[in-house]
Amino acid sequence: MALIHRTTLKPTKVELLAGWLPTRPWYRGSAAPELTKAGGFRLDDPEGEVGIEFMVVTEDSGAYLVPLTYRGAPLAGAEHALVGTMEHGVLGGRWVYDGCHDPVLTAGLLALIEGRVQAQAQSVSDTPDREVVRSYAGQGPVAGLGAPVDTDESTEFAVPDTGLVLRLRRVLTPGSTPPESTVGQVGGVWEQPDGSRAHALFATLQTP
Repeated sequence: MALIHRTTLKPTKVELLAGWLPTRPWYRGSAAPELTKAGGFRLDDPEGEVGIEFMVVTEDSGAYLVPLTYRGAPLAGAEHALVGTMEHGVLGGRWVYDGCHDPVLTAGLLALIEGRVQAQAQSVSDTPDREVVRSYAGQGPVAGLGAPVDTDESTEFAVPDTGLVLRLRRVLTPGSTPPESTVGQVGGVWEQPDGSRAHALFATLQTP
């Protein structure tokens, strides 16, 4: 299980995202957003090397899902997916990536949908997050994913030789429901600006 350290981050995750989000095609807010960390969950890296977090941030334009990975060294070939670097008070320098381009995160997301791993609490060590719900009606594990492609509201991965698409929702809609073509899904909760809690689909595995 990943150990959550109570320490400083310079810059903070929200500060990094405030500069990165406006460069994304699915982001709908201002060029200088005031972001609030509003929820999310973690996954464990089986090798214990990479931090994996699915973070929800909010601002005036809505709620956004941002999958992130944290590494102790640069990920080869992923310069285009670098969100930024930070200094961790315990672990030292960390390279922060858009997790859609990190194979450790995408493998973990598939394992979560299929029920082979369990979501972990975002800020507490060794604690499952029971509010993250998932289902899978497929036959056996998905072998792999194609390259991620951003749209105006999601990031999508073709599943080779299956006709399936893994669609990661970037713009979150409270109370969203899966399409009939869905064979796997995962959803979660976050806190809205008015203090209420919302639930939405985070990702679906479906036919186009």
